[in-house]
Amino acid sequence: MATGTKKPSRESVTTINQDGSHYTLHPADVKGIFTFGRRFFGVLLLAVYVLLPWIPINGFPAVFFDLAKHQFHFFGLTFLAEDLWIGFFLLTGLGFGLFYVTALLGRLWCGWACPYTVFLEHLYRRVERLIDGDSSNRRRLDVAPWSFGKAMRRIIKHSIYIAISAALAHIFISYFVSIPGLYQYMTQSPVNHAKAFGVMLFLTFALYGSFAWFREQFCIIMCPYGRIQSALTDDDTVIIGYDEKRGEPRGKKADSDAGDCIDCHRCVTVCPTGIDIREGLQMECIGCAACVDACDEIMVKVDRPKGLVRYDSMNGLAGKKRKFLRPRIFLYTGLMLIGMSVLAIFLSGLHTTKMEITRMPGQPFYVTETDVRNQFEIQVASKKNIPTEILTKAIDLPDGAVIIGLEEPIHPGPLGKVKKTFFVSIPKDKYTGEFRVTISSSVAPGDYSITDTVEFLGPSAYTLKKEKTP
Repeated sequence: MATGTKKPSRESVTTINQDGSHYTLHPADVKGIFTFGRRFFGVLLLAVYVLLPWIPINGFPAVFFDLAKHQFHFFGLTFLAEDLWIGFFLLTGLGFGLFYVTALLGRLWCGWACPYTVFLEHLYRRVERLIDGDSSNRRRLDVAPWSFGKAMRRIIKHSIYIAISAALAHIFISYFVSIPGLYQYMTQSPVNHAKAFGVMLFLTFALYGSFAWFREQFCIIMCPYGRIQSALTDDDTVIIGYDEKRGEPRGKKADSDAGDCIDCHRCVTVCPTGIDIREGLQMECIGCAACVDACDEIMVKVDRPKGLVRYDSMNGLAGKKRKFLRPRIFLYTGLMLIGMSVLAIFLSGLHTTKMEITRMPGQPFYVTETDVRNQFEIQVASKKNIPTEILTKAIDLPDGAVIIGLEEPIHPGPLGKVKKTFFVSIPKDKYTGEFRVTISSSVAPGDYSITDTVEFLGPSAYTLKKEKTP
């Protein structure tokens, strides 16, 4: 594992040496308005991740994917496995929203809200700075010979890394088994819950390996987002850039012919992916604004205006007017409105009770001496955490047709399911052919109705007529 100092270049990735070994980055700490904002937002996101399984809403955690019961609880709303189609809109909406934000604000997601960045920058690297010191101390420690002090620092640091990874893995599992369920798992033998225990071990060591060793290489090598940003952005997208007109040529403060950049390399030493932002927009840049705060800090010290490195667009950095509204923004907005409209239409038919009527297996119909009969099953599932009463009735049945078996109300318990068998019968002399049976169910509490329709099957009316003819 190579360490030391290395000059960034646009020709190759800084974190990979020519022999293929990993060049270990030790970004320096920085203070400033953007750093404070990122840390505040990062701590907020960590709190949300940790607390959501603890916050009860309607008797369940705020977010709870109960795979055992095929129920999904989301901020007081309960969805069944049949409602998983909503996940399509959720996932595509998140992905499309990310593209939309990228077109406007570049890789703001990567630097401020990506879980990988949040965990790495606000947990693991904070621990590393606390134990190993600032970036200079960390580099010296890397190349120092092994000693008792160095060994103890490594043991303590990596022990904390493993503990944090295990905690994050356990919290993740709690989203699927709940906090009480997780505690029950932890107090029993791992053999009793081998699958959950295996997932926990895998996540723990995956997190540990990623954040203790792999680090920024995930963003550079594995994450596809950085590679597709060029297709999502244009010269009016807000990025982090260096004002070349103002900064060049670089030189010392006392040099009257030099620009504002004093070539201190402070923007390079704080970069978490090891790039030099002065070389232009690069794939490795995650938009974290550490270089902005670092440069502003230097500009204040040398009594020059802030903003040599700043959030701006390529046009803005070139002194041109930046356009906020442009064709791709209109296109993305239109597509987003279409998606939201389709989702709203689907959600308008979504209720807290699900009813489904199916034909019973076996013969499609039965003919007796007096009537024609079909046998059905009604299944009612409640998404409420309270008892529900459902009253059923038929709508627009043909003359003489009756329903047998649905006279009494159906009472599914809290989040319960009920199945009932019923018959639809019609006298032979009233039967004129196949018809549709529509069942309407009134749900209380809720004061709404849901309907389902099935086909009543039978012999042709001509066949019955022949049977009656002597």
